[in-house]
Formats: sequence, structure tokens, C-alpha cells
Amino acid sequence: MSSAPWPAPAKLNLFLHVVGRRPDGYHELQTVFQLIDLADELEFELRDDGRLRRLAGPAEVEPDRDLSLRAAQLLQASTGTPLGADIRVRKRIPLGGGLGGGSSDAATTLVALNALWGTGLSPTQLAALGLGLGADVPVFVHGHSAWAEGVGECLTPLELPERWFAVIRPRVAVATAEVFQAPELTRNSPRITIRGFLEAGGRNDCEPVVAARWPGWGASVRRD
Repeated sequence: MSSAPWPAPAKLNLFLHVVGRRPDGYHELQTVFQLIDLADELEFELRDDGRLRRLAGPAEVEPDRDLSLRAAQLLQASTGTPLGADIRVRKRIPLGGGLGGGSSDAATTLVALNALWGTGLSPTQLAALGLGLGADVPVFVHGHSAWAEGVGECLTPLELPERWFAVIRPRVAVATAEVFQAPELTRNSPRITIRGFLEAGGRNDCEPVVAARWPGWGASVRRD
């Protein structure tokens, strides 16, 4: 029997400053993750034979590349549980939109299977596991909007005012890795404080790269 659906919410970056680049190639960031109501849904059916399968999910993503399946494999290997699961992913978060759908699916898989398998890891341990799958995974594991630094894993929970956002799906899918590999990306933004952000806001250093490399991006969000 499948579990009740587990939500995997999207996120917005209310600002994103790239403040440096580490020797390993990863970028040092400052950002605020705002979790929103738009969400994927995942269902899990436990197996006694240890097999892990993704039975439903986005057609554009092969099962062995799906972060939900990879998260299940990681948790199983890390805990030594003999249990497995069949996973069904109902996508509502657009692919390639910067909304963190894949990372959120991975985080929800870690949290859900940790509970369903009874593997007993803490949120901190799950977040550390998830970081190996993606820098956004820890914030989704903790399930709270947050100020983030490091590569996105150093989190300070934020109580943000309730607000409505219009999330417009463009006709262009943008690969996050390509944006961060762009030589023209700003990588030396000055650091700011939480108070500074709350008083004056910030910008998104990725936006100029996206606008220049995907010319249809701006046009794709115009009103038809």
C-alpha cells in the first residue's frame, strides 16, 4: 500500500549574491530561500526485498538520474536498512526554472523514507546526507524559509512576512550548472547582513547571465 502523498515545496531566492569561489569550484553564496505553496507530491510504497524503483516521474528525467531515487539509494546505503521502496513523483514544479524541484524531491524522499523505514536519522544528519545531492537540499530537509550562506547549507531560519508571489513559468529551461560556470558571472559581490537584506533587499547575480545567454527568457514571461 502506498503512503499518503508527501509534499515537496518549491522555493524562491529573494536575492542571491555570489561572494566568492572556492578551490573545489563551488561558489560561496548569500541568499534567502523562501519556501512557497507550489509543490510536487511523492508517494512511497515500502518493499521487503530492498529494491528501489521510481515508478512514476517526469518523462524528461531518466529514473537513474532522478534525485528522489538517488536520495533513496543514499539513505539506504548510509543506514544499511534491508527495506526498499517504490517511488512515484507527481511533478508540479517546472523543470529548469530555478525553483528547486529536484532538490526538494530529494529532501522529501530522505525525510519520508527515514520515517517510513524507521532509520532514525536526525534532520541535521539528513541535511548532511542531502548536501551531497545538491546545495539546496538541506533547506528543504529542514522545511523552513532561511538565510543561507556557504554553498547554501549554512542556514539561519527566518520568519518572513506572509505574502503572495506570482510565479510565471517561462518558455525557456535554464540549467543552473551552466549559469554558475559562466565566466561573466559576478563572483565578488560584497557580503551583507540579514538586517541589511531586510532593510534594503538585494539582487540576483545570476539574472544578467540568464538574460544574456537565453534571449527568449525575458520575452517568454510577457503577457500573451
